[in-house]
Amino acid sequence: MAEPVDQWWARRQFSRGTDVPYPVGTYREAWASFPALIRQYHPELNSGFTLSQIPPAAEVLLQWQCEAGHVFVATPAEQRDRPGQRRRRSAWCPECTRLALSRPNPRVSVIRDAQNQSQASARRPARPPRSARPLCDKTPALPTGSPFVSVCAPKPASAVEAELRAGLETRLAQTTGLNAIRVARPFFDHLEVWPDIVLPELQVALEYDSTGRHGLEHVGKRQRADERKDRALRSAGWEVVRIRTGRLPALGPHDIVASGVTKKTYERIIDELRAIRGPLFVDAYLR
Repeated sequence: MAEPVDQWWARRQFSRGTDVPYPVGTYREAWASFPALIRQYHPELNSGFTLSQIPPAAEVLLQWQCEAGHVFVATPAEQRDRPGQRRRRSAWCPECTRLALSRPNPRVSVIRDAQNQSQASARRPARPPRSARPLCDKTPALPTGSPFVSVCAPKPASAVEAELRAGLETRLAQTTGLNAIRVARPFFDHLEVWPDIVLPELQVALEYDSTGRHGLEHVGKRQRADERKDRALRSAGWEVVRIRTGRLPALGPHDIVASGVTKKTYERIIDELRAIRGPLFVDAYLR
């Protein structure tokens, strides 16, 4: 059960037998990929404890303040999972999200809101479980692991991805234009996934990950979606190389943690491809 930070700290002092169970900086790396939360956290609101002293999995109630000035209480897990599907800065703050959606304050008249929700649920038909939702029928009937051109794939939105793709095309002779891979199990209502870059001859998918403009991308729930996507690709016989920037940690054995796309980054990608498929095979495709 979550508890106020003072009580949580006192209990940790007792259980660990020390005045400072978590020195400043202990969890700095764990929070590094959440710049929005680093900005929202203020030690003066939390009895002077720094964010780097708080384990991300701790059941502790912390106070946060968004850039609009709203102060609210949430556990580390609640904050790290907060962005959801909304790609805007206000998604990190429940009050900003409420105002953006023009919803009534959930803290007001809790009993009345619960009654209204119960009545609304009784009036509308039950939503089918996710497993019962139909799959997209636009995925071609190809063997699992087959790369192809998908009409459902989103258009590339990152200039860095385009730069990375062009840089690899000058270094590797691979079939271009493919943007999807058939997988065995559903991934968000599709039997296909859409890597940033598909290297069909090597059966390797490349992904470029950053936290994005508002620190929303590839963290929290979206990181779990990335991990699920990687599992789907590997079960289809493919390997994944993620270029992780913005202090994002590596997710897989061949991920590359970098500050950005540089000449050195391409060299590291080629080295990882050699580690995956063997130098003789990979070098045969070098330009």
